[in-house]
Amino acid sequence: MSKSMKIAIIGGGIGGVAVAAALQQKGMKTHIFERAAEFGEIGAGIQVTPNAVKVLNELGLAEDLKEIGFLPEALVGRNWENARELFRIPLKEVCPDLYGADFYHVHRADLHRILTKKIGDSEVSFSKVCVGARQEGDKVIAEFADGSEFEADLLIGADGVRSVIRTHLFGEDKPSFTGHMCYRALVPFEQMPSYVTPESSFWLGPKGHVVTYYVSGGKEVNIVAVKETEEWVEESWNARSTREEMLADFEGWHDNLIHLFEDAQEVYRWGLFDRDPSETWTKGRITLLGDAAHPMLPFLSQGAAMAIEDAYVLASALAQSPDDLTKALKEYEAERIPRTSRVQLEARERGRTYHVSSREELEERDRAYQEQQKRDPHAGGIKANWVYEYNATDFEIA
Repeated sequence: MSKSMKIAIIGGGIGGVAVAAALQQKGMKTHIFERAAEFGEIGAGIQVTPNAVKVLNELGLAEDLKEIGFLPEALVGRNWENARELFRIPLKEVCPDLYGADFYHVHRADLHRILTKKIGDSEVSFSKVCVGARQEGDKVIAEFADGSEFEADLLIGADGVRSVIRTHLFGEDKPSFTGHMCYRALVPFEQMPSYVTPESSFWLGPKGHVVTYYVSGGKEVNIVAVKETEEWVEESWNARSTREEMLADFEGWHDNLIHLFEDAQEVYRWGLFDRDPSETWTKGRITLLGDAAHPMLPFLSQGAAMAIEDAYVLASALAQSPDDLTKALKEYEAERIPRTSRVQLEARERGRTYHVSSREELEERDRAYQEQQKRDPHAGGIKANWVYEYNATDFEIA
C-alpha cells in the first residue's frame, strides 16, 4: 500500500467529503461516488462541537468556520412551561481554553460546502448508486446500478444510516423504533427576535424536548423538537409535516417556543430509530465511517462530529501505516469503536433523561440539574464535557 493507492468512497455527505479532505491533506487521492445528481445537504442546522472543530481547524477551515458559523453564548437548559433556567454551560468565552476550539452552530449545507473546498483534485462521480461490492485478491470492486464497476485498493462506506456497504458486509440490521419522533424547521429572520436568545436552548418537558439555536450567522433559527409517539414514523429527514402538527404536539409549552413555531413555514419530521454499537466495521479492504458505522440518536448532537473524527483518524492511520492496510484499519477501529460506542449509548441514555413523564419526575430531574450546576457547570446539564475534550488530531499508531 502507498500514497498512490486507489481509494473509493461511497457517499458524498459530510463524512464522505471529510475523509476525502483528510486523505487529500495527507497526499492520498480518492474517488467519491454520490447517488445524488449534485452535492447538496438537507436544510437543517448542526451543532459543531469543539471535538469536531479541532479536526476542521486542522484541515485548514478555521477562517471558513468563522464566516459561516454562529458562536452561542452558552448551552442552557430551560423548563418547558415557565422558562426557568435549569443549567447554564458557558461556551463562547470558555471553549477555546477548556477544549482547544470553539463551539459553532452552522447550516449543514454551509459545512458541507466548505469541506468540498478541501477535496482538491479528488474525483467525484454523481448519480452513481452503489448496489454492492466484492473483493477479489488484493482489490475491491464497487458495483453500481447502471452496471458499471470501479476497482480500488480500499473502499470506504460513508453512505449513511441505510448503508448499502454495511448491509453487504454484515447483512440487514434491524433498528428499533424508539417511540420518539422529531420535527425540524429553519426559520429565517431579518433581525434576531427577542424571543430567541443567542444560546443553544434545551427546553425540557413532559415526554419531549426542544432545541433551538441560531445558524447562518444569526439569520436563521434551527428548531429540533422531539416528542414521544406511539405511531411509527418514517426514518427520513425529508418527510413533510406541518406547522399545525408541531404546534399541536407542543401545546401548553412556553410562549417563546410557540411564537417561534408559528413563524415556521416548512416543517419536516422523522422517526428516531436506535441501533446497538457494532464490534467491527471492517472486512478485508472495506471499512465504514460515520452513520454507516455507528448511527446514533441526536441527543448529544454528535452524528456529524463523529463522522468528522472518523475521517481524520482513518486518514491518519492509512498515512502512518502506508505498507500495511490491515494494520491501518485495525488501528482505526481500535481508536474509534470504543469512543463511538460510548457516544451511542450515552445518547440513548439522554433520551430517557430528557423525556420523563410525571410532574414529580420532572421536578426531581430539574432539581438534579440545578444541583449539578452548583458543583460544576461544565460537567452538568447534558454532561458532554468528555465528548468535547477529545482530539482526533492527536491520534498516533503506537
